[in-house]
Amino acid sequence: MNHDASLSTRPRRARRIVLLSLAILGLAGAVFIVRGPLMMSAPRCMAGRWHGCFDTFNGVVLMTLVALPLAGLVVWALARRRRAVGVTSAWRMSLAEVGMVHGTVPFLWLTMMPGAGAGIVPARVSLVPLRDLVTMGPLGIVGNLLVFAALGFFAPMRFAALASVPRILALGAGCSVLVETAQYVLRLDRVSSVDDVLVNTAGTVLAALASRRWWRTTAEEPSDQPRPAPAPAG
Repeated sequence: MNHDASLSTRPRRARRIVLLSLAILGLAGAVFIVRGPLMMSAPRCMAGRWHGCFDTFNGVVLMTLVALPLAGLVVWALARRRRAVGVTSAWRMSLAEVGMVHGTVPFLWLTMMPGAGAGIVPARVSLVPLRDLVTMGPLGIVGNLLVFAALGFFAPMRFAALASVPRILALGAGCSVLVETAQYVLRLDRVSSVDDVLVNTAGTVLAALASRRWWRTTAEEPSDQPRPAPAPAG
């Protein structure tokens, strides 16, 4: 039986190694593609200048990549603390919490970044569905799909109450409506469009479906409580 168990763990271990290798290669490829624009913002970011770093797309992407090791350290610290008190699925919970924040905040920052006419031009709104998809272009559509993708991927892994496609859809739509409303109220020189809500919500749901194999098990058994201590014998 031990021999059979060791044989069953080998494909699982090999699968993890392959997935980790693919993730590393994907990250390295992304860094290689955007290395030119990012290096343009690196001197200003390293000097702590707001203009040219935190108010540009390249600067925000660069700081997000730089913060990846810190995010990994936070995941490790949270997981270690939870495992010390006997919390089950400590690594999954910690990764989900940090992933939600680290994967969503940069996109929200970019989305709420004011344009050149912020506070001057009147607020604009587009309520006709599918009209703005043509003007978005492929890059704009991909960007809108990724705004709440991390939230959709990790939230049902962390919170069992969200482990449902309709609830994730409502979460993505609600967050997107709040962002579009804030853009309109703050007059950030951006168009508050219903198409942004539709694409953001679609990205949230698609990301949730990608992590479904993990958040289904989270919904079945609570994992945020410490394991009870065994009763003394006798």
